Amino acid sequence: MTERWAAALRALLHSLRDDLWTPAVTRPSRTRRLGGDWYPAILVPVLLAAFGLCIAGANSFMIRYGMSYPLGLPLAILQASVLVVALSRPHLAWWLSLLTLLVAAPYSVHAGPALSGPFDIPTLLTQAVLLFLLALQVRLRVAAEMLAAFVLLDLLTGLLAHPGNGKPLLIFQIIATVLGAALHGRQEARNELVVQEELNAQERAQRTLLEERSRIARELHDVVAHHMSVISVQAQVAVHLAENPSDELKESLAGIRGSAVDALAELRRVLGVLRAEDPSAETTRHAPQPTLARLDELFAKVRAAGLTVGTETTGRPLQLAPGVDLSAYRIVQEALSNAIRHAPGAAVRVELGYQAGGLTIRVVNSAPKRPAPPSPGSGHGLLGMRERIAMVGGELATGPTPDGGYEVTAVLPSTATPATDTLEDAL
Repeated sequence: MTERWAAALRALLHSLRDDLWTPAVTRPSRTRRLGGDWYPAILVPVLLAAFGLCIAGANSFMIRYGMSYPLGLPLAILQASVLVVALSRPHLAWWLSLLTLLVAAPYSVHAGPALSGPFDIPTLLTQAVLLFLLALQVRLRVAAEMLAAFVLLDLLTGLLAHPGNGKPLLIFQIIATVLGAALHGRQEARNELVVQEELNAQERAQRTLLEERSRIARELHDVVAHHMSVISVQAQVAVHLAENPSDELKESLAGIRGSAVDALAELRRVLGVLRAEDPSAETTRHAPQPTLARLDELFAKVRAAGLTVGTETTGRPLQLAPGVDLSAYRIVQEALSNAIRHAPGAAVRVELGYQAGGLTIRVVNSAPKRPAPPSPGSGHGLLGMRERIAMVGGELATGPTPDGGYEVTAVLPSTATPATDTLEDAL
């Protein structure tokens, strides 16, 4: 039993040493300095309180405590300065304040009737303000330990000098500690909520990005599969079109057809996993991929949904590569969807400009006529646009317009010239 009590006492002393002696700067996971939203709001009041308590404390130490001028004034300055020190070094401020009380305690006992309690009002107010500042920054257990040390010292001094006095003033110290701990807990909860929201936003963005890449991969499979099928058929028919084909030609065409068939099989195996994870893909597996030729159908659908859409096409339409054509359609589709979600009542204008080297798409919406409802996927459609633009080697620019609207401008080459890494990521 004795060994158990000794072990418990050693554990308690070790815990008190860690909580009260270790500076806050070396324990960032458990204690933190006052900062963030608190610091600007509380700095000026703390400086004013320290100045007022310094004057009151100096007067009290030299008149009521009977201290000499060389001791009373520096002690009052030290007592008030702990409030400023607490803004950045809470543990150091607590130890300095405790030192001040230990120096003043003998004078308090000797003063007798000159004081109404264990310490005078400026000293007790300094303790209350200091405990509030400490509780804002340290853990609840550490704040309770610091409060207990002050209370024990005050009660001991009161028993020696004024038995039974000072208890009502101790209530203010407890209230200050509880209030500071409550605000500290609230701030910590808000910080954790902000961090969690940031993590959730990152996870949503990453999930949206992966979903868009999976969608691009499925669409790319359909485009590539069509061309590989054409190559296979042409290689098979070429043998019959040639007059007296040589064995080398037959073997070469058979190799081309075999390679095309093998490539199709590999594509089906790789993309089969992606289609299996997307139930909606089963209903659209055999549907043709949309192209710019079907933009009129898209415009009709969004107009039926209440969106005002104006269109303009300049230049002579080009024969775009299938992947570029599909990406262009998806960019227009996503831009219109964003306008419906985030700009209710706005008018949208879609401009297609054909040049010698490719196509420029510009989708601009005016300022919304009413607030948009909250959307958890806000901004994620732009990720898909950037992925498609990167896949075909184009350029994308997005941003608000001076009149409060939003603009999406994409420049696509007539033939896809993607970076190798981007194409591999899409597959």
